Amino acid sequence: MNKAISIEDLTFSYSEKEDPALKHLQGNIEDSSFVCVLGHGGAGKSSLCYSLNGLIPRFFRGTYQGRVLVKGKEAAKQTVAQLSKQVGLVLQDFEAQLFSTNVELEMAFGPENHGLPRLEIERRLNHFLTVIGLEAMRQRQPATLSGGQKQRLAIGSVLTMEPDILVMDEPTTDLDPKGADEVLVLAQGLRRAGRTLLMVVPEPEMAVDADQVWLMREGDLVAQGSPREMFNDLARLKSCGIKPPCFPELFQALNWSGLPLTLEEAVSLIRRDHPLIQKSQALRPDPATPSTSCPMLEGEGLAFSYPLSDKKALRGINLTVGEGEFVALLGQNGSGKTTLAKQFNGILKPEAGQLLVKGKPTSAYSHQALAQTVGYVFQNPDHQIFARTVEEEVGFGLKVLGLDPRTIKKRVNEVLEVVGLEGYEKKLPFTLTKGERQRVAVASVLAAQPQVLILDEPTTGLDYEHQKSIMELLKTLNQKGHTILIITHSMWVAAEYARRTVLMKDGAILLDGPTRRVFAQEAKLSEAALTPPPLVSLSNALGLEALTLEQMVTELNSNVQKRN
Repeated sequence: MNKAISIEDLTFSYSEKEDPALKHLQGNIEDSSFVCVLGHGGAGKSSLCYSLNGLIPRFFRGTYQGRVLVKGKEAAKQTVAQLSKQVGLVLQDFEAQLFSTNVELEMAFGPENHGLPRLEIERRLNHFLTVIGLEAMRQRQPATLSGGQKQRLAIGSVLTMEPDILVMDEPTTDLDPKGADEVLVLAQGLRRAGRTLLMVVPEPEMAVDADQVWLMREGDLVAQGSPREMFNDLARLKSCGIKPPCFPELFQALNWSGLPLTLEEAVSLIRRDHPLIQKSQALRPDPATPSTSCPMLEGEGLAFSYPLSDKKALRGINLTVGEGEFVALLGQNGSGKTTLAKQFNGILKPEAGQLLVKGKPTSAYSHQALAQTVGYVFQNPDHQIFARTVEEEVGFGLKVLGLDPRTIKKRVNEVLEVVGLEGYEKKLPFTLTKGERQRVAVASVLAAQPQVLILDEPTTGLDYEHQKSIMELLKTLNQKGHTILIITHSMWVAAEYARRTVLMKDGAILLDGPTRRVFAQEAKLSEAALTPPPLVSLSNALGLEALTLEQMVTELNSNVQKRN
């Protein structure tokens, strides 16, 4: 086969940084192949993507050595405009590439700049608007879309140029699980159509159908091979800051033979080798489970609509969150999760219904008092970052609360260590990567330790180690009495940390109960474009009760021992 991309001893250092972002990379990508790249935050994944369409070294200045060949031509010797006809790039910070006044114009921008005929542009618009599920939103302003819808639009705006090579830098970060699956289905379709695809993905499960998997660590390309070759070495994955694939991790923890990469493989191996595993008592669906603790957040009959929208974002929501609860708010993109959460700290006002915080209407609180009681971390970190340095940003809320400088410095240092930003104190926040800016935003709210902490997609843009770090911090705060509510598309995060899950669809609550009971109802989850994490799907398939790896190991070991 012909090579679509050839990377020869590629090394690059950004002009403002001492350490190389890329170190002597070597690799080849064949025509019509699918390559997935994984690695920790700062491993060089985005820099690798930038080098494939000429942004490195054309736009991002620095020291460049080696070369990248695209269809046999050296990328560094072509302009970004020239390369755009062959290489399409979806940025990790997808909102940075949206600038048009409506969805249709955004999608048409690339083909228009390539001088395509109007009829061809219209054909591509109609086709790819359907592919990304935004055909009913042609005239919507991008700013009015949900985070997941914006991500779909960014992907669509590149697809309309129909490049031979498509590079996507974490294109599923803000998508619900079914939306993420649709991106993978799209990737397979592009491969069958003869296009070449390189995709940075956050978890190994998304790479099981790739032709190649590349593992990166600290600027190095440390390993290349098939998914089965790469995912057999769990220690190497962990050293790259990658969450181990759940099925190989489970089988190795049990000391069972086999390396299943999919649910079907795992079920088949278990039924073949351990056919006598018995189901636990059936998990019966529970009705809505009101909190028995002192109410912290209470919504009664909440309704809300956005201007110029004929659809209600919230429809008669009744929800009580008790003191000390840890709740996951789940739902597909546009289901109303963020709209509901913004009611609780006064960012949005309900058009109908009543909203209470600690038994008092939000209108009875001053802005400062409400912020001190209910802390909120936005889905997009840029919506709350404004200071000149990371240190100033994280300490701003504490300064407003009147804390003394010594306490402020201590708190800032503590939370920066937790989110992995030690040494970033004097850096300008907007020069950081999206993942780093996300950590700054989380740290700025965590520093105040409010009684209620609401986080909208707190793990977006973070590698596995920093996801665990932030979630473990939230777990510790919860154990100390703080009420935690997270909005997340990361189903394993909900399974491992949330004791209660609220599932939304079309502005209403579809399910509310203990997380295990909610995750047992896969048909209801599917209605909301969600699927359980793979390990819980296995638990459901085997009739077990486990939510986490540790629980699954314990339950399976106990089950096997009983049968023996």
